[in-house]
Amino acid sequence: MRSVVITGASTGIGWAAAKFLIGRGYRVFGSVRKQADADRLKGEFSDNFTPLLFDVTDEAAVLAAARQVREALGGETLAGLVNNAGIAVAGPVLELSADDFRRQMDINVIGPVIATQAFGPLLGADPSLKGPKGRIVMISSVAGRNGNPLSAPYCTSKHAVEGLSESLRRELMLFGIDVIIVAPGAVKTPIWSKAEEIDLSVYQNSPYLPALNKVMAFMMEIGAKGLPAERIAEIVFEALTAASPKVRYQITPDPLRHLIGAVLPKRMLDRIIAKRLGLLPH
Repeated sequence: MRSVVITGASTGIGWAAAKFLIGRGYRVFGSVRKQADADRLKGEFSDNFTPLLFDVTDEAAVLAAARQVREALGGETLAGLVNNAGIAVAGPVLELSADDFRRQMDINVIGPVIATQAFGPLLGADPSLKGPKGRIVMISSVAGRNGNPLSAPYCTSKHAVEGLSESLRRELMLFGIDVIIVAPGAVKTPIWSKAEEIDLSVYQNSPYLPALNKVMAFMMEIGAKGLPAERIAEIVFEALTAASPKVRYQITPDPLRHLIGAVLPKRMLDRIIAKRLGLLPH
């Protein structure tokens, strides 16, 4: 039985990927931040699921979890690491605190770095382990190649994940470890419902308030129409198992809109987006 580590397994894409992989005969180690989530997942999944209790920004806790996984593997390699844990911070760059921006980068960028450093040896960088070399799947986003107004921290973090993945893929060729990006569009996950919880009262006197209200409404709308997380889980499985995987899988509920956005001149696209959100100068 091959084993996979998934960060951020409590809900959304991480939860769906864990369920899908267990159904395909894998043993899954899934990270959660709360004991209650660990207990819940143990009840929801089979004995082939082992919760790992850590926050991806806590290097000591992640390294401790890697030691736990190493012991469970008994000298075998890990089949995969799915760097999925992440959050989305919204707001105008001019008015967001540096700490908000830093938190976004810590979780979405430094988190995958910490996890990759901790679990990378188990994927085959450690020559003492036996078995096929593993793969790393990086959960990025269509925002990894686009910049959306009022969600700069999230877009910045996903651009960074794309650059990290490109560099890492070439570095890890030395060990035969592949790195594959999965970049979904809107997915029906709790990240969208959490948008409702964003406190816009701090922006009551901001010139960006009308645009922020429109962005929040748009986020809720596309979240409701998003892809099921199970569809992304299928892509994660393909990335981990295909004989010749792509370097990047992009999947969206509205591919035509993304295609149009990719071919339109940037200045034209800027004006379309700005007009829709009320971001043109008065």
